[in-house]
Amino acid sequence: QVQLVESGGGLVQAGGSLRLSCAASGRTFSNYVRVGGWFRQAPGKEREFVAAIRESDGNTYYADSVKGRFTISRDNAKNTVYLQMSSLKPEDPAVYSCAADTRATALYGRYEYDYWGQGTQVTVSS
Repeated sequence: QVQLVESGGGLVQAGGSLRLSCAASGRTFSNYVRVGGWFRQAPGKEREFVAAIRESDGNTYYADSVKGRFTISRDNAKNTVYLQMSSLKPEDPAVYSCAADTRATALYGRYEYDYWGQGTQVTVSS
């Protein structure tokens, strides 16, 4: 079992930055979580993929809407995955949730992940 807890959300002006953290507990992150992902869900919309990082090779993957503005990273010593968000836009507000895949099969699809955090709210003011 893996428990995921997000933090770092809040209110930021358009063009500003936030760093989200996803702390994992229950199992050693580096030995158990094969892919760490971030998704977001805005009111009235489906949950959508934002970014993912693969443990085996460190490769990162991004939605086109955030490419060049967001950066996903992980610190195995801290059992944490981060999402650095820069140049935030009015279309970025949502509840951001982190997800963990333990089978090395997940990437872009929300149904491919095994564990989810509760989410953290990101609000962007114009």
